[in-house]
Amino acid sequence: MRRRPVDFRRPVRRRLSNVVWWTLCGIVVLLFIVIFSKESQIESKHSISKQNSFRHEKVMEGLNVTDEMLSPDSVTRQLSDQISLAKAFVVIAKESNNLQFAWELSAQIRNSQVLLSTAATRRVPLTTRESDTAIRDMALLLFQGQQFHYDSATMIMKLKAKIQALEEQMSSVTEKSSKYGQIAAEEVPKGLYCIGIRLTTEWFRNLSLQQKINERMQMEAKLRDNSLNHFCVFSDNIVATSVVINSTSINSKNPAQLVFHIVTDEINYAAMRAWFGTTQFKGVTVEVQKFEDFKWLNASYVPVLKQLQDAETQSYYFSGHHDDDRTPIKFRNPKYLSMLNHLRFYIPEVFPALNKVVFLDDDVVVQKDLSGLFSIDLNGNVNGAVETCMETFHRYHKYLNYSHPLIREHFDPDACGWAFGMNVFDLVEWRKRNVTSIYHYWQEKNVDRTLWKLGTLPPGLLTFYGLTEPLDPTWHVLGLGYTNVDPHLIQKGAVLHFNGNSKPWLKIGMEKYKPLWEKFVDYSHPLLQQCNFH
Repeated sequence: MRRRPVDFRRPVRRRLSNVVWWTLCGIVVLLFIVIFSKESQIESKHSISKQNSFRHEKVMEGLNVTDEMLSPDSVTRQLSDQISLAKAFVVIAKESNNLQFAWELSAQIRNSQVLLSTAATRRVPLTTRESDTAIRDMALLLFQGQQFHYDSATMIMKLKAKIQALEEQMSSVTEKSSKYGQIAAEEVPKGLYCIGIRLTTEWFRNLSLQQKINERMQMEAKLRDNSLNHFCVFSDNIVATSVVINSTSINSKNPAQLVFHIVTDEINYAAMRAWFGTTQFKGVTVEVQKFEDFKWLNASYVPVLKQLQDAETQSYYFSGHHDDDRTPIKFRNPKYLSMLNHLRFYIPEVFPALNKVVFLDDDVVVQKDLSGLFSIDLNGNVNGAVETCMETFHRYHKYLNYSHPLIREHFDPDACGWAFGMNVFDLVEWRKRNVTSIYHYWQEKNVDRTLWKLGTLPPGLLTFYGLTEPLDPTWHVLGLGYTNVDPHLIQKGAVLHFNGNSKPWLKIGMEKYKPLWEKFVDYSHPLLQQCNFH
């Protein structure tokens, strides 16, 4: 038999040695990996423990916890826990009228707090011997509290009942506060009443004063001169109206160009004439009228006067018992049916010779020159006013009843509201568009008060819808009679409006805004001093 050549023999031994070598290499690599992973785990555990320790220290620092309090045998922590539970029991004991037990708990709480304070001062933890008596006495009291059913469930129920009682009490107090605030806002201060009485007496006693003022008014051509700046104020408040005129004249660049038309009622007519007939306002022309002299102002023409003759309306506004007091008191305020409040819708009839008028409420203060108002282009609109829709509260849907089809079909609920109190009226456009008849239409539709309930602004929003030109907000700043106003707005404002119940001449006026009004009152005037008006 022939033998294979040497080159073709299988290298069995070499093959086995290679397998062994690769196996050993693999084992070494695996060992290296295992050792490395263990070291990484050890390092990560070490870093995690460091982080946990750091966090733990931060928590302890934030909660003012010491290592001693974390000990299972800490008497300091036990005392602190007892004090916390005892304080809760004190509250419940007082609510349950168990005053003796509440006193005992309070005394023991003070004893435990003294121990803790002493230990904290000396920086040495409390010992069991020091705190044993306090812990036992407190534990006994807490056990006694549990026998009184001062447990968590009872505590929660009692607290819920207390919260409900407080909410009902707060609701009642809020309602009373609203009523008393409304009553206070409607009252005439004694000083103001005194001024009216004394001026009326002087008017009827001094016949020469009457003759002098009557002659001057008859010769006053300025009252119908449309080249001058005409303002109108409808008010029964002498001092407030005087502040409006005084502040306007002081801040005017040309007071001789100003004409003020005041309309009041029969009661205050003589006092108004006596005051404004003898008081000078830097050359400002002042006219005083009373609305009872307007022949056109009768029930057949004016819906408000017609409604006053209705028995149901009289009951709603004057008795206050028509709807079992469901309607807030401010909605039943009879002033909303006063003609002085509604004359703003009859300005063209009140001043038939005028073409443009700036209407001012009697609760405003002027601190800028207003001559620029008369040169504003209203772009064919009738009413120039500052819009108040920066917040949703001042949009149409907040003033009107949009569940009524008449409102829903004719007016955009998100239309921008605007403010009465400083308005520029183009009387030529007013007459051309017969705006007063629009007001009459909506006032008659609201005879049952289903379209709106309060004031003259809602009918104003309806009457001048689509006929109002927005003015720069700095012309008219509102809110000084009921809320906080941005000081920057007050500084920039031309007319500051004390709308709301807190009028500056009342005791309930907002103290921080009163100086803005009071600086235009001459408190040194003999009449104001005699009537103690301040």
